[in-house]
Amino acid sequence: MVVLLIVLGLSLCLNIYLYMKRNAHYKQLEYIHLKLQRIVLEKTEEKLLLYTENSQIQSVLTQINRLLDYNQIMAADYNRIERSMRRMLSNISHDIKTPLTVILGYTEMMTNDESLSPQQMNSLLNIVNLKAEEVIGLINKFFELAKLESEDKTVEVSKVNINEICRKKILDYYDIVSSEDFKVSILIPEESYYAFVNTVEMERVLDNLLSNAIKYGADGKMVGVEVKADKGHIYIVVSDQGKGIDEIHKEHVFDRMYTMDDSRNSRYQGSGLGLTITKTLVEKMGGEILLESTPYERTAFTVKLNRFIG
Repeated sequence: MVVLLIVLGLSLCLNIYLYMKRNAHYKQLEYIHLKLQRIVLEKTEEKLLLYTENSQIQSVLTQINRLLDYNQIMAADYNRIERSMRRMLSNISHDIKTPLTVILGYTEMMTNDESLSPQQMNSLLNIVNLKAEEVIGLINKFFELAKLESEDKTVEVSKVNINEICRKKILDYYDIVSSEDFKVSILIPEESYYAFVNTVEMERVLDNLLSNAIKYGADGKMVGVEVKADKGHIYIVVSDQGKGIDEIHKEHVFDRMYTMDDSRNSRYQGSGLGLTITKTLVEKMGGEILLESTPYERTAFTVKLNRFIG
């Protein structure tokens, strides 16, 4: 009889324990449900904070919190892209509207003003032609960037002498920098450095960087090209001593259509696509591009490529 009572007592205690444990698990699951519901509805950045000895619930909480972290990252990226798109649409409307307004104004003048001399007509036609080319150039850049960012576009690479490409590009710009009285700093070693890149696209990268250095670095009257390497990488540094890029702009200079405030005037006019295309091309060739800038001291874009050693 005593044994039976002990067994019944133990069984009752066990049932009570299991009931309390199930009840605790129910409350924990209810907490998870309500907390998740609030996070979704209120779009908060909270996490699920719950102490439990149940390893399965712990595992579920860990995975849910990882998903919440990922969701926050994706939401931040979406907001950043949305802001970039709004800024891009605003800038392109400005960049296309301005030359089109000029074209319409001059064509109206040529149509209605019978007093224009042949020389004046020719001058106006030249302006209209330049503005039309400006619009076409901007549209072409958009299509070019769209192609580069599509999965269908690949950049074929081969073993290329980086020193020779840099020397060639400097020669291409010799007349421009000479006419503008620029000081040129060239640091290209005699030892040849090789990387797997696309020659045409690499030249376009250097074109963009050198033309930017000449345009935006005009105040400093200096442009520099340096090639250096370590065991695994080659570095091409294009620098100037111009107005530079303030800290607040540095993280955005490679964004689509991003232009600093003063680039909306004629002296610094740009589409805001050049550096985006440059960055995309470099990454397509397995490299990366870096920026450092101290206004009126040194602004340098560094292209980092994987070095081929054979």
